[in-house]
Amino acid sequence: MLSGVRSEAKERNEASHYSIQETKVSYSEKCSNYTNPTKKVNTYYVYMMTNRSKTLYTGVTNDLYRRVYEHKQKLIPGFTQKYNINRLVYYQETSDIREAIAREKQIKGWLRAKKIALIESANPQWRDLSADWFET
Repeated sequence: MLSGVRSEAKERNEASHYSIQETKVSYSEKCSNYTNPTKKVNTYYVYMMTNRSKTLYTGVTNDLYRRVYEHKQKLIPGFTQKYNINRLVYYQETSDIREAIAREKQIKGWLRAKKIALIESANPQWRDLSADWFET
């Protein structure tokens, strides 16, 4: 039965031509009540976020939309809430959670200059890659 559920989800994802950059998502007050229609099964993201003063945060998630929303809305207490980390400046995806966690740990172990070089290799202007994801 589980493989049938996976194949149905895979068919829905293949039928959908949406990408992260193309889709605007309107979230309810509570993220937990929301199911991301573009979420890929078995996809994990390593991401970096920042604020106006370029404080960096690195994380891993299986739902980048939800997690960025949580950061932007300050729904989870901690570092990102305290330092107003609200701009997605880098992400990469993988289908292997172990690979995602290893990459997150690798990046967290880097010096700041190497993290900046990674961001600027993909996003030289430090644009918020999630700027048009959410309706206001």
